[in-house]
Amino acid sequence: MSAPSRTPSRPAPTAPVPPPPSARMTGRQKVVLTLLLGAQFMIAVDFSILNVALPVVGKGLGFALRDLQWIATAFALTAAGFTLLFGRIADLVGRKRLFVAGMAVLGLSSLLGGLASSPEVLLTARVLQGLATAAVTPAGLALLTTAFKEGPLRERALGLNGALMSAGFTAGAILGGLLTDLLSWRWAFLVNVPVAALVVALAPAVIADSRPAERPRLDLPGAATVTGGLLLLVYGLTQAGATGWATPTTLAALLAGVALLIAFRFVEKRANAPLVPVHILKRRSVIWGNITGLIAFVTETSLVFLLTLYLQEVLGYSPLATGLAFGVLGVGTVIGGTLGGRAVGRYGNRTTIVAGGVVQALATLSLVALGSSGAWIWLLLAATFVGGIGNMLMIVGFMVTATSGLPDEEQGLATGLATMTQQVGITLGIPVMSAIATARMTALDDTGPAGVLSGVSVAVLVNSALVLAGAVLAGVFLRERRGR
Repeated sequence: MSAPSRTPSRPAPTAPVPPPPSARMTGRQKVVLTLLLGAQFMIAVDFSILNVALPVVGKGLGFALRDLQWIATAFALTAAGFTLLFGRIADLVGRKRLFVAGMAVLGLSSLLGGLASSPEVLLTARVLQGLATAAVTPAGLALLTTAFKEGPLRERALGLNGALMSAGFTAGAILGGLLTDLLSWRWAFLVNVPVAALVVALAPAVIADSRPAERPRLDLPGAATVTGGLLLLVYGLTQAGATGWATPTTLAALLAGVALLIAFRFVEKRANAPLVPVHILKRRSVIWGNITGLIAFVTETSLVFLLTLYLQEVLGYSPLATGLAFGVLGVGTVIGGTLGGRAVGRYGNRTTIVAGGVVQALATLSLVALGSSGAWIWLLLAATFVGGIGNMLMIVGFMVTATSGLPDEEQGLATGLATMTQQVGITLGIPVMSAIATARMTALDDTGPAGVLSGVSVAVLVNSALVLAGAVLAGVFLRERRGR
């Protein structure tokens, strides 16, 4: 008897596999990216554009020498102190609305600064610029992360954002020197006005708004404690760089700032609508991502300060020549930012941060060999170029880590924390490294070129060790997260 015939089995129908998200930006996304990155670049330029012009500004408006620091401090205090608060306000009123309003204030305050005729008016303009920065930066970054979902496009966008932010600090020094020497220090303010006007005109029609589905309530006790704590902490750090760490004013400000930040943590545990939900602070990616980001900004911005001392006090460079020398660092940061998104996508955020930190630490360590001969400029240029690439790998890895794995309704908070980390790092680095270099010069009783060189060398060694510590912490405590 023949075997029964069998009907060939048919494979069960399978659900269609959704196509992978496009790795190419749409035309609208490119326009949004250009507007947001242009605004962030302008903000970064403002942090450094007046640094090389401070003596000229002081003479033009009658600032006493001891009061020049307040031109920078008034900006840094408000920019760092109000960032977290404005990150939450962006969630309340809409991120696009706060971004556009902040850019308008930035343009008007820059106009006020450019037309200032007295120290009081200039300082008022700097405070308003700082407040505008505290609003624009987290709102713009939240708009960026919500415009580009997690994956290659967001990593690329954050890489470009980090590159332009870091390049902006360098460009500010160069642009400040050029404008001051060729035109007037007033153009360091006025150059912002047309850029801000362009962004305000285009942003409402181009950028899609983003806010949580449910409108959160503002945590006033949390806002008061964290803002007050950050203001006092940043004030204490800037005073430490100017008057020393042991002065009563410095100690009182630092202790009060730390006490308020500790109180903030307890306030948040009991708040019905906390400014920073406790579950956010328990995320390893948020905690260690922001710690490594803090180290990255502390070390690179303070290294620029240390090398400014070296170039001007040891090699005798002019402010303009000093700014131009940092152009090589700017090129390195742009390359590092461009590579950062790809590195995160291929190797993961932890590997990118660790590799960038090791590269930056080794490049910085080589600067300990700097001497008093002009030929050492070639080592400085090479080391800052390589170190800039490493630093941007750290920063891109930090941004991706600190803003990933969170829903859109918490992006304003996450980007507010990341922005606060960035601005506190920028503010904290210079007084810390200045105090180390000054302590060395005091111990040698030498404020001449030889003493400055020795102080810079010791501070550079500490700077390198700090970067390496950040890379080790990232390697030990961060979980790997690969791009898709």
